[in-house]
Amino acid sequence: MLAGKTVVLGVSGGIAAYKAAEIVRWLRKEDAAVVVVMTKAAKEFITPLTLATLSGNPVLDDLWGPEQVLRFGRPRERTSPVEHIEVADAADLVLVAPATADLIARVAHGMGDDLLSTILLATRAPVILAPAMNVQMWENPIVQENLARLKAHGYAFAEPESGELACGWEGRGRLASLEAIGAVVARVLGRKGGAAMAAGPLSGRHVVVTAGPTREPLDPVRALTNHSSGRMGFALAEAAHAAGARVTLVHGPVALPVPSGVEAVPVETALDMGKALNKAAARADAVVMAAAVADYRPARRAAQKLKRNGDGLTLELVANPDLLSTLPRPAGLKVVGFALETEHELAGARRKLVAKRCDLLVLNNPTRAGSRFGGATNEITILDAKGGIERLPVLDKRVAAGRVIERLAGLFTPAVKRSRAAAPTRPRSRHGRS
Repeated sequence: MLAGKTVVLGVSGGIAAYKAAEIVRWLRKEDAAVVVVMTKAAKEFITPLTLATLSGNPVLDDLWGPEQVLRFGRPRERTSPVEHIEVADAADLVLVAPATADLIARVAHGMGDDLLSTILLATRAPVILAPAMNVQMWENPIVQENLARLKAHGYAFAEPESGELACGWEGRGRLASLEAIGAVVARVLGRKGGAAMAAGPLSGRHVVVTAGPTREPLDPVRALTNHSSGRMGFALAEAAHAAGARVTLVHGPVALPVPSGVEAVPVETALDMGKALNKAAARADAVVMAAAVADYRPARRAAQKLKRNGDGLTLELVANPDLLSTLPRPAGLKVVGFALETEHELAGARRKLVAKRCDLLVLNNPTRAGSRFGGATNEITILDAKGGIERLPVLDKRVAAGRVIERLAGLFTPAVKRSRAAAPTRPRSRHGRS
């Protein structure tokens, strides 16, 4: 995958910068030529000498420094006497790990005030950013806006993981594992120019995923909803995309960034979700129903805010459609349902598997410590239509999602693909090579 290619590794100034050494070792084992570019702050966490020794190339850290002799993956004509342009042109891939909130902000706003940011502005190679930061920084809406802006411009991301952080906090913000970064590199390079990655078990498939809660308005300021965060559904969409599928993510109100390369369709109510789902599923190969859809909605929505009058309030509710039961089932469509059960779990899941005509059904119980709403982990059991049961331990939701997608991929016969499924495409951007 990387043999004979030149990878520019950008290292910005966060505690995770020390992991750059491991990344360089992995890139070199993959026979890539590696050029490391460090920000001034990154040198506070790891020395240029370490990365120069591992990469076999001088480390670049100064926009105004003297030109250095670099070894690239294959012979190239020098396109410019300016070093940052030469490096930008030589790159087959630019990977920034870690990418701090500061670096992400500067790239999102087109700034070129140091060597790394000027290379990112000048390169036409694919760019992957691997963010790492404190969880509160990661969740800051300004950071999320910057991430969304970059995704819209074709940048790919190795999303941060959840766990204990160096600052003492617990949550999302830890640099993605080497395996996760490798998967994103494989996906990006495998689809360079729009070609599907051959190794993807869902290559050529279209997968629709639903995620998050729905919100059923009572009046202009109040609504009925539930505690679903959408994390599991978003992880499933990301895993399906990593497996080579074209993914449509129909999601309710959540506060999560859309995974890179995934088409998102935001909705609010159960009726909205049903319309969007049926439209997306009409030409899909598989549907994964991970959303926590409200069973009921108010019979009437008040036009004005409901006033407190000192008495109780009686609400009349009507049933929402069962989106899984009413889902159109064209020939060959694979369906993965979810069952949230708090008692008699397996019995309830088996009934739902049969009644809802699912190929697979994922069971979880949100009252368990490892499966709480909004948490980073899940403890799931996967049931299949043949009576098989696979119990998984408490896992990070992204790992659990990966296992579900593996099971989904196994439902397809490799030699037979539905002709109506559109091949995955990569949005054109100035960062992709043609």
